[in-house]
Amino acid sequence: MARNGITNMQAKLVLVGDMGTGKTSIVLRFVKGQYFDCQESTIGAAFFSQTISLNEVTIKFDIWDTAGQERYHSLAPMYYRGAAAAIVVYDISSDDSFTRAKKWVEELQRQGNPYMVMALVANKADLETNRKVLAEEGEQYAEENDMFFIETSAKTSQNVNELFYEIAKRLSKTRPTRITGMHLHNERENNSRRLFCCSST
Repeated sequence: MARNGITNMQAKLVLVGDMGTGKTSIVLRFVKGQYFDCQESTIGAAFFSQTISLNEVTIKFDIWDTAGQERYHSLAPMYYRGAAAAIVVYDISSDDSFTRAKKWVEELQRQGNPYMVMALVANKADLETNRKVLAEEGEQYAEENDMFFIETSAKTSQNVNELFYEIAKRLSKTRPTRITGMHLHNERENNSRRLFCCSST
């Protein structure tokens, strides 16, 4: 049964992970439908935004794509602090990137929003012949750490949209005022009043 209004949400989302895992490629594929074989490394962080509509809930993502180089690590808390969701990315063809992803998860659990929706993303699924990290390993780690797991390929676009839609679905179900990193606006038909119930600070 349709409601009288549409709920608009705004959510801060951050991507973290080792250099070269494809974080920027995932975002560019989602936001612009683009992919580049030679993607330049991110310096500091890059900002993107994209909106997803789920039935009568619309979520605008404010996306921070952080640099994977170690020299920028100290900047990361500026971007994940107060985020409503985080995507931790590793490369299925790199054991080291999976190990680094686990360290990112630990850091987010210690210092991030305690109610954050977290996704563990095994990227570069198109490199199956070079796989070093089994899907079962990622699934098990994600389950142990209350995350959801998905394998993606920014190159082929496999599961990229599904990743962001799943995050949107989970955020739409967790809308109490204690959730940080989100603004929630209830817009009633023929009524421009907005209700701000969630702080982004």
